[in-house]
Amino acid sequence: MNWHVDTYYAFTRHGAGGNPAGVCLSQRFPEDTQMLDIAAQMGFSETAFAIRHGTGFRVRYFSPAAEVDFCGHATLALGKALAVKFGDGSFTLQLNHSHITVSCSGSTAYLHSPPASARPISQPMLEKYLAICGISPDALSKSLPGGLAYAGNLHLMLPLPAIEDVDTIAYDFEKAKRAMQQDQLTTLVPMHVAQSSVHMRNLFAAGNVYEDPATGAAAAAVAGYLRDHQCLTYSTDGTATLSFTQGDAMGQPCTLAASLTDKPDTSVTVSGDVIGPIDDTVII
Repeated sequence: MNWHVDTYYAFTRHGAGGNPAGVCLSQRFPEDTQMLDIAAQMGFSETAFAIRHGTGFRVRYFSPAAEVDFCGHATLALGKALAVKFGDGSFTLQLNHSHITVSCSGSTAYLHSPPASARPISQPMLEKYLAICGISPDALSKSLPGGLAYAGNLHLMLPLPAIEDVDTIAYDFEKAKRAMQQDQLTTLVPMHVAQSSVHMRNLFAAGNVYEDPATGAAAAAVAGYLRDHQCLTYSTDGTATLSFTQGDAMGQPCTLAASLTDKPDTSVTVSGDVIGPIDDTVII
């Protein structure tokens, strides 16, 4: 059977940049080994595979190295692909461990993440990843601690005092890959937070990718992390909005937006512009 995989760019900035993802809509899933091979052939950080499931869709995500439980930019790409095929609207998605929704209106797609929250971390674990990233413990932000955050996947937050500190990080890929796979971490997230703006990177050695230009899953986790650490300013209706810049250090500028309520352990809405389909790749 031939598998058709379309390419979309999610979180584009003024029609440029963005993070590419593959989207494969079919009547049945390829075998697991085939999905892994297709993701490797596409060469993107993630490819989304979707089939009809009741009134919605069953979705699985694969990086070139392994299956991933949730991926934000590939979900937005999928939302755009479903809108291209069925028209703008909202679509229910069954992931490996949760239900979410994705919607698309014109060039903008929106996802509602799994519940987002901060998680505790041991000091030895934090220091291990600081060493892998070449960051001294006293170089972290004084106003926000390093730690874990979850929104469908587990991410390590590394808050830094300046944008330049984020952009200049170079890490040990092989050490990170081994450690992240052992600790079941999806990405390392160096970030600088200034009021409602976040400048961040996503180091994705666990998926055999040095860096992801943008990922909505990590943005949702960051938002939940900032909520739990009481770093957000809420409007009168109890919601906060955040803007994210990412991918600049890679020459793939990306812009993301997130909104959330002040209620703990609840979903985050992540949105961005999506371009595509750019190409239809046929894999035998």
